[in-house]
Amino acid sequence: MGTLRAILKNPDDLYPLIKLKLAARHAEKQIPPEPHWAFCYLMLQKVSRSFALAIQQLPVELRDAVCIFYLVLRALDTVEDDTSIPADVKVPILISFHQHVYDREWHFSLLGGTKEYKVLMDQFHHVSTAFLELGKHYQQAIQDITLRMGAGMAKFICKEVETTDDYDEYCHYVAGLVGLGLSKLFHASGKEDLAPDSLSNSMGLFLQKTNIIRDYLEDINEVPKCRMFWPREIWSKYVNKLEDLKYEENSVKAVQCLNDMVTNALSHVEDCLTYMSNLRDPAIFRFCGIPQVMAIGTLAMCYDNIEVFRGVVKMRRGLTAKVIDRTRTMADVYGAFFDFSCMLKSKVNNNDPNSTKTLKKLEAILKTCRNSGMLNKRKSYVIRSEPNYSPVLIIVIFVILAVILSQLSGNRS
Repeated sequence: MGTLRAILKNPDDLYPLIKLKLAARHAEKQIPPEPHWAFCYLMLQKVSRSFALAIQQLPVELRDAVCIFYLVLRALDTVEDDTSIPADVKVPILISFHQHVYDREWHFSLLGGTKEYKVLMDQFHHVSTAFLELGKHYQQAIQDITLRMGAGMAKFICKEVETTDDYDEYCHYVAGLVGLGLSKLFHASGKEDLAPDSLSNSMGLFLQKTNIIRDYLEDINEVPKCRMFWPREIWSKYVNKLEDLKYEENSVKAVQCLNDMVTNALSHVEDCLTYMSNLRDPAIFRFCGIPQVMAIGTLAMCYDNIEVFRGVVKMRRGLTAKVIDRTRTMADVYGAFFDFSCMLKSKVNNNDPNSTKTLKKLEAILKTCRNSGMLNKRKSYVIRSEPNYSPVLIIVIFVILAVILSQLSGNRS
């Protein structure tokens, strides 16, 4: 009912949702026959369905490298995230993890975590086997980033995120290095020039900071031990303890702190736009552009929104489908960033202690988008007017499409 209600309110979500559903089914049919590769692609769909969809458009050789890169780092991240693993056990694993990708026998049994992640770690030998079939230039890039990321994660097992510099450093280790690694893989494929590290780093930091902001409640409620990634330098201006932000009596301060965090994340946007504008390959561009548009959209939803401290705030499914469908050119990206930045700007309250800083960053983003000269080609991601569609007609269309999809699925089977 929730999806139907959302479609009635946003009827032009329907077509992108149908396309996304068909794309997901197509991706499920692209599983390679070899057991180790089949495991990798099936596991990719289980741990990140959206990422599994995104990489399907990449050329096969690059797709395989990116798939393994993601799974290796996801496994590394799973070890870091598992708060049930004692630090004296976890740190050596993180530091030596880059060596395990060459070991067809290595695996690790998790005590905590979800079923999918336990399977990934317990059968990691499939990932190692696939890794060893990649070209040497891909292997070297993946091992180098895994080594650096593992060492950085190990550092922050025993170190809290105190300052904004710590925050940038932590995000560099867990996400900025992903950006550097992907740039290396793109370059190794011969399809892109090697991007500057600073721009690649910003691509990762913008996504990671968005996730850290959105996932506040999940991280702070983690059992047996909470995870705290918001820097003390920011949250200590508003509360005595980071967990105090989730209590209703601190709602005003919590929202102010949230807005401070969003403003910090916005500092990476211009670098991200520069990085994407330099990409040449259409498939690589879409692979990079869609998550970035999702990030600015998520920040627009989170900004000044107390629900971040009450539950999960994310873009509706139809809007996500629309972003995936419409993000094809740099004009689309500029348009999306312009629209979501305008949405965010409309929510800025002059009484917010960071309003001046926030507005300054947003104006810089809007100016970059305007100066691109591409806004006249943009596809709007934000519906500003009420739909004129008949609800009855929408329901009829929805039912017809559901029947068609059901028949198509039956025929494929």
